Amino acid sequence: MHVVVGILCCALLVVLLVEYFVVFLLPRRVKRDPAVARGLLRSMWIPWRAAASRLPPVAADTMLGVYGPLGLLTVLGTLSLGVVLSFAGLHWAFSTDLGGGHAAGFWQDLYYSAGTFVSASTPEAPHDAIGKILQIAGATGGFAVLFIAIGYLPALFQAFSGRETAVSRLDARAGSPPCAATLLERSGLHGGWHELNDYLREWEPWAAELMETHLSYPILGYFRSQHINQNWLAALTTVVDASAYAVAYGPPESLGAAELVFRVGRHTLADLAFAFTRRRGAEPTGPSEGRLTPEGLRQLHERLEGSGLHSEPDPEAAQRLNELRTSYEPFAVGIANQLALKLPGWLPDGEVRENWRASTGHHHRIVP
Repeated sequence: MHVVVGILCCALLVVLLVEYFVVFLLPRRVKRDPAVARGLLRSMWIPWRAAASRLPPVAADTMLGVYGPLGLLTVLGTLSLGVVLSFAGLHWAFSTDLGGGHAAGFWQDLYYSAGTFVSASTPEAPHDAIGKILQIAGATGGFAVLFIAIGYLPALFQAFSGRETAVSRLDARAGSPPCAATLLERSGLHGGWHELNDYLREWEPWAAELMETHLSYPILGYFRSQHINQNWLAALTTVVDASAYAVAYGPPESLGAAELVFRVGRHTLADLAFAFTRRRGAEPTGPSEGRLTPEGLRQLHERLEGSGLHSEPDPEAAQRLNELRTSYEPFAVGIANQLALKLPGWLPDGEVRENWRASTGHHHRIVP
């Protein structure tokens, strides 16, 4: 029995240490996913999301916003508890002498293992060689977890801060929640296709960084924005929407940056959809018709009349836009459904609202 327990505890300890390495240290690949942490987060997320769906919108967003930090602490705590239990099982399997003149019981081994892991003093101390080796290994594991957490958390919150800075900047140009129509309309009034191209150029590094950080730190996907009407997926999708429209309807010689932003943004949505939804082999089957209907496209053209982005309805351009939407919208919808994030339409739902005006107590429709 002791031999079996010792083998199982060694195997568990190896799995947990590998999990620690993958979750907190290894820059993640798209297809590399830590099984324990991922399973734990998803098993918690399903009932958490279901409970939040029964609450009013503000309370639901608050509850969903708690999940990110709570999930991170749960993963860290669960892995640490597993390491403590593994060392306790090894002490028991090797019948470690903790100074009582005979082998300690499991609960005494567990108490000693926990104390060693958190570097707390205990009245027990091993007298045999194997016990001392396990003591050093347990203390080393505890210090390693502490140092990993110290290095991991600042990097995580720095990535979160960079993401949210860009999301907040979009408010003044595309409203909150953002939409492509508002972004296009204001860009057209402020300078036309060249202005839109220059503005979209700023989003190319952000989209690439978003992909890198959210693949390396998947828990970031569960962290909510500071405002209930903003989220990182809505910002990314709005920018990709505007880029797709520019590629379909704009003059190619003036929109080199827009095409690059579309490519990077589409790549980001595809990789993150795979990471968060795990739909292996799934490919886009078509655009989300509810986001931009033929009537919605007509209204979009009307909004852009008189601006620098005015373009006549063109069946070929409309078909091109539909093809571009097919290549990324299903990914955005899949992420939104999985993470309970609200995905904006192409057109604003009512008047355009902006968070920067909220301090006055009024929301106005902006005259660009």
